[in-house]
Amino acid sequence: MDSIITFLQTGGTFIYPIALVLVIGLAISLERWIYLNSALRTNRKAFALLKDSLKKGDIDTISKYAQTNSAPVLDVLQSGIARLSSVKRREDVEYAMEETMMEYMLRLEKRTPFLAVLANIATLLGLLGTIMGLIAAFSAVANADPAEKANLLSSSISVAMNTTAFGLITAIPLILLHTSLMGKTAAIADSLEMAGIKLLNSLSFGQSSDEHRG
Repeated sequence: MDSIITFLQTGGTFIYPIALVLVIGLAISLERWIYLNSALRTNRKAFALLKDSLKKGDIDTISKYAQTNSAPVLDVLQSGIARLSSVKRREDVEYAMEETMMEYMLRLEKRTPFLAVLANIATLLGLLGTIMGLIAAFSAVANADPAEKANLLSSSISVAMNTTAFGLITAIPLILLHTSLMGKTAAIADSLEMAGIKLLNSLSFGQSSDEHRG
């Protein structure tokens, strides 16, 4: 802990905005992680309940589950089922589910792109801090005693490089977190799309069978 404190204290003024970027990035990551994990869990539970109903095209059972469950997949399916009361075309039902899916995607992707931006900002702040530190170091060395120039320059460069190191220490975890959260978002989006296709196929199969019997 003492070495960390010393590292931050000797890194110059640019260490503090980088630290602020790190705190903001971790806060966003934690909030998104909790939200997306919750959505994944509720979707998996809903799929377990709906597995047979989706195969059979049992819209009454799906609607009943949707009234007592807040899983995103159920909201998507319910929007398509609700459209069935006024239209009978597959395309119209599909458009209704896609609209609800787009609304959910906005919620799922909310704030996650900020992590990539914050990672870039941390890297750039680190580089800027190093450059400013080097400028200050060379300016100080120019007026220093020749015997002390080497030691003064090496210590000043060491301090200046701390900001680049801390910028990268901040950026790398944020990029990894961003990638992980985008993966979770994609998994949820795929599950919503898959459920919608299963429902459409079961309904189309039922309608085709009716037409054939007719």
